[in-house]
Amino acid sequence: MRSRAKQLVLDLGHTTSFAEEDFIVSDANRLAFDHVMAFPQWASSLSLMTGPAKSGKSHLAHIWARRSAAEFITGANLGDVTDHDLTRPLVIDDIDRVGLDEHLLFHLLNQSMRDHRPLLMVARSPIGEWPFATDDVKSRARLAAHFAVEAADDTQLSQMFAKLLADRQLRVDPKTISYLVARMERSHEEVVALTDLIDRLALTRGRAIGRSIAAEALAQRDQHHGLFPGADETGNEN
Repeated sequence: MRSRAKQLVLDLGHTTSFAEEDFIVSDANRLAFDHVMAFPQWASSLSLMTGPAKSGKSHLAHIWARRSAAEFITGANLGDVTDHDLTRPLVIDDIDRVGLDEHLLFHLLNQSMRDHRPLLMVARSPIGEWPFATDDVKSRARLAAHFAVEAADDTQLSQMFAKLLADRQLRVDPKTISYLVARMERSHEEVVALTDLIDRLALTRGRAIGRSIAAEALAQRDQHHGLFPGADETGNEN
């Protein structure tokens, strides 16, 4: 572990970072990332990103929102954005889950197409499974430029850990990385969160990063759901 003066580290929780520098591009998200970075040279005003939970969709949406000065749509402000400032780019995260007013949403998608207002939709499920009473919203969404974001595989997650740990000048046994990948929530954001937490735990405990530090970090990240399967508090296999 790198040589550093021991210091008190408070608040070992982690707030998910949506910074562009913390997003790790892989084969699972490259097309969606390239589309975000291509703005404002978009061929269509409507764009859609779909993929499983924790695959990095919201992270990409926040990156695009900062680049485009876009506003995030919620149920509370949906009516407002259809009535004023008709040029500001918009993001609808979890469009298939947040219970937006279907009539207002249909009006907004039409307005965005008519006035070339950039609008990015983010969803977990395919368009056909969206919980709307009519096909109006779904028919407009099918006209969007669509980019699927896949969950990262073991190799990609391991490469992400190796890169982020190397960026911090931390040396970690590949077996410890494999231990983390086998038990963690499978997302790019979780790699960033665990790397940050492991670094701070190692500093606080004054120990090299090994299985016990990895187990403690995993337990803290999953504290509302109990210990991960197959390990006790010290990280030993049961």
